Amino acid sequence: MKKGILITLLSAMAGGITAYAVVKAMEPETTENVSTVSGPQFRTVNLSQDNWPDFTYAAESAVDAVVYVKVTAAASSQQQAPSSIFDFFFGYPESSPRQRERVGSGSGVIIREDGYIVTNNHVIDGATKIEVTMNTNQTYPAKLVGTDPATDVALLKIEASGLPVVPFGDSDKLRLGEWVIAIGSPYDLRSTITAGIVSAKGRSMPNYTGEFKIESFIQTDAAVNPGNSGGALVDKSGNLVGINTAIISQTGSYTGYSFAVPSNIVKKIAYDLMDFGSVKRAILGITMREIDDKIADDLKLSSRNGVYIVEVSKSGAADKAGVKAGDVLVAIDSAKITTSASVQETVSRYSPGDKAVLTVIRDGKTKRLDVTFKGTSQENGTVSEDGTVAFYGSSIREASEEVLKRYGLKRGVEIAELGPGKLMEAGATEGFIIQYVNDIPVKTPQDVIDIVKKSKRAVFIEGVTVSGRTGYFGFGI
Repeated sequence: MKKGILITLLSAMAGGITAYAVVKAMEPETTENVSTVSGPQFRTVNLSQDNWPDFTYAAESAVDAVVYVKVTAAASSQQQAPSSIFDFFFGYPESSPRQRERVGSGSGVIIREDGYIVTNNHVIDGATKIEVTMNTNQTYPAKLVGTDPATDVALLKIEASGLPVVPFGDSDKLRLGEWVIAIGSPYDLRSTITAGIVSAKGRSMPNYTGEFKIESFIQTDAAVNPGNSGGALVDKSGNLVGINTAIISQTGSYTGYSFAVPSNIVKKIAYDLMDFGSVKRAILGITMREIDDKIADDLKLSSRNGVYIVEVSKSGAADKAGVKAGDVLVAIDSAKITTSASVQETVSRYSPGDKAVLTVIRDGKTKRLDVTFKGTSQENGTVSEDGTVAFYGSSIREASEEVLKRYGLKRGVEIAELGPGKLMEAGATEGFIIQYVNDIPVKTPQDVIDIVKKSKRAVFIEGVTVSGRTGYFGFGI
């Protein structure tokens, strides 16, 4: 009898030990063996249940705040309906191009309960009418608050309140391999949700247009197709970490990788557009290049991180901080600099007048320099230390006798430096000599400023290009 009881107790103990071992083995904890020169090290990684790829909470909490954006734009056409049978044989009579409507679509993300929505600039570019449709199929007319072509971000406003929102997350904290979901309306399939991982950060793509752009994309393998543009990239907690913007594809459809503007950039742009109607962008004032083997060897650098300063703009923020050509920029405040894209992304979070600490390597020594960021443009008419005058993000000056003689001119105003703004967008170039503004001859920068102040709708500029040919460009005000 006692022997039977003993056997039963031993069996129960063995079963308990086995069950405990099974439970411990199933706990989300892994041990990774890392080999080093000094010997093996063991790193324990604790993975809570929240870290496993379950997207139900993120999807359900964010999907109602992602909207369908319908855009109507005018498209001119030379084709004209015949007015009589003779038009078929003798051609249509000459007339001005007829306007037709072009309809496009994309996605948007509600970021405030009172109706502010972020989307892509390319989604609403040229729009004459914008409509926003909620996940509940309720449609609102939308007003364009402002755009920022440099980051491809635009801000819309609808007259509504108590709307669902996607809270901003910190895109800097995204880790490679982290799960994310993309929400949008590809091919008019409303509220489509796809999942992927963060494949890379700080990506840039070739810029064939020559336009000023800030690109430091989050690359993911979440499926994104036409119509997803302007939609949300969301982490597992339901926070907005990016705005889906582009894909790389030979066919125009998804073939593996998509790109999103980081939420930290989007947030700054959106709130600038809300508060000021335009983006107050900080400028460091450097020309830079990646660190290659030759630069690393010449400067005896211990790593390839950072960017090599090729040139420092005179009187720019970096120049005033003491940065010199040949320095290697490795950090801005606590943000480590690894590529040119990381410089753009980091600087884009600051506003003109903000202060930071630049960490540079010079002659093998680390230096920390205090910098105060300047803006992309000063108020028109502001005179800089070098004598140039601010004009829509660029700077102009009275053309010198030498320049005038070169082109056979008697007077003119030279575009001394071209920066992001209306002149750059209109196609102007550095060295262009402005002779007429709205058909009025100009000799000094003040002449230009005075004429523009009196203009009510548009500015038309005529002059001479650097190649000596007559050139024209114009822009609205």
